[in-house]
Amino acid sequence: MGGMVDVGEVAARDVEVLAAHLGEFMKPYLEVVGWSSREKQLSAFVAGLLGGTERKSVEPMALAQGVDCRQLQHFVGVSPWNHLPLVGQLQREVADEMGDPEGVLVVDGSATPKKGTESVGVARQWCGRLGKVESCQLGIYLAYAGKGSCALVDERLYLPRAWAKDSVRRAKAKIPDTVTFQKPWVLADEMLRQVGPRLRHKWIVGDSEYGRSSLFRDRLAERAERYMMEVPSNISVRKVAGKAGRRPEWHRVSYFVKRRPIGEWRSFTVRDGQKGPIEVIATAYRVQTRRRGKPGVETLLAIEALGSDERWFFISNTPLHTPLEEMVGAASRRHLIEEAFENAKGEVGLDHHEVRAWRGWHHHMTASLMALWFLVREHRKLGKKIAALGGDGALHDLRAATSTALASRDRGTMPLPAPAQRGGAHRSLARPRADATALAGLA
Repeated sequence: MGGMVDVGEVAARDVEVLAAHLGEFMKPYLEVVGWSSREKQLSAFVAGLLGGTERKSVEPMALAQGVDCRQLQHFVGVSPWNHLPLVGQLQREVADEMGDPEGVLVVDGSATPKKGTESVGVARQWCGRLGKVESCQLGIYLAYAGKGSCALVDERLYLPRAWAKDSVRRAKAKIPDTVTFQKPWVLADEMLRQVGPRLRHKWIVGDSEYGRSSLFRDRLAERAERYMMEVPSNISVRKVAGKAGRRPEWHRVSYFVKRRPIGEWRSFTVRDGQKGPIEVIATAYRVQTRRRGKPGVETLLAIEALGSDERWFFISNTPLHTPLEEMVGAASRRHLIEEAFENAKGEVGLDHHEVRAWRGWHHHMTASLMALWFLVREHRKLGKKIAALGGDGALHDLRAATSTALASRDRGTMPLPAPAQRGGAHRSLARPRADATALAGLA
């Protein structure tokens, strides 16, 4: 993603327009949510997610936005408004502003730790944030990257098998009868089938949770989608068998790559970071991959960070004559959804939901995606001036400026926000993470 340029002063009017921009941003969403009371609650909730409260809980947001707390809780948690038209509006806006023939769709999951047994979908399952199996909810998300920006554009809630079979908990959480148990990659494929045609893209990328499934990869191939999916090191591959003679042996992908001569590797710089460019070496082979029936033939891409023992493996249906640089570039863009998660959780409370029912979870996610898209869009509009807010903290400080603008709108004043310190905890949407251990597009 491109770096910032022309660092200058941020004028007070630039902060002032943020509140006006939010009002304009919300208009098409208010038209589809229906009813004036819902319009007021939706505006308050999105503004609250963009506000200055550290924890995006309903009570402090309602107080800050001047709306009734119980009404806002009802609107978010149980009110019967359909979130899908709002998600569709967001997707149309992303397509209009960021649509790119070189665009990339990225699928990934993100877990939120949750205690108890009543929150919809909660179960003991892998929680990436904690790095262990823990009680959590798992959301499956789709991001779109194009024209130097990245936005989350769709979501699904993973419903574990035990939940799908539990009629009592289903009733309490008001889970629709049409919702059944589906594996994460099936949910990802559902989003791609629905959203893919709306957003121009060249690649679909995802992490090993999705890449490990040959069924998922085959479904993408059947739709003529070009994918670059990370796979775990223990999947089996073998050389493409010749017309005659002994069939090659199957090997773990890590062992297969380890035996390749060093002369087959090429070096690349994948992206800039806080410590400078990240240097990697990469190589690609045409291999056979296991299926329940006849083995498939795909392209194996291996990438290693220089100065590190870490390697990452990707399987693709792109022809082997595809430039290696293009394959490495596609693989390295997997990190973009990780950065979108970081921004969504750090700036607009994606994981701060306090709802237990199916409907409430989707309401919160939709509003969070809208709030993040507002920040991404403003970042694109004001990129040069937002750079003055502190480089690595640009998106954070754009949200802070929006919070200042919203608060000042009610006070009748519009003070200039203090510049942020460089090197803070928040990182710019336009400046990816840097160290090799967080080679986020590959990790």
